[in-house]
Amino acid sequence: MKCPACGNRDSRVLDSRPVEDDASIKRRRECTACGKRFTTYEMIETVPIFVIKKDGSREPFNRHKLQNGLMKACQKRPVDVDALCTEIENELVNSLASEVTSVRLGEMVMEHLKKLDEVSYVRFASVYREFRDLETFLDELNALVKGKKKTDK
Repeated sequence: MKCPACGNRDSRVLDSRPVEDDASIKRRRECTACGKRFTTYEMIETVPIFVIKKDGSREPFNRHKLQNGLMKACQKRPVDVDALCTEIENELVNSLASEVTSVRLGEMVMEHLKKLDEVSYVRFASVYREFRDLETFLDELNALVKGKKKTDK
């Protein structure tokens, strides 16, 4: 780390501690040449994730858009939307992929919602899968009920 006072590239770390959010580390350093002390912050470098839309266009992943969609689906339901957003976002980052299709992102959300809250899942699925009539909606509900019966046995 280059000293801000003399430009020397050699310093020693005096103290390291995590910053409040545990996403970065604060280091107190001392220049070995001039003795000047300074503070640096170290954080994980993340690769921006792009969402490939159905029409082929690309846009940066937007946590706020995900959160808004989940808030509508989980309205008045016992689902921690912020925690769910964080879980999905972490899953995307940990996949090390720089792109995800909107279809895959929607499927990820539905997988999580199916485990957490069936009502929220059905609400989200009704918009995401663009049910055109009552029959396709009932098919989804029946699949959900059948899946639940299999796990109850």
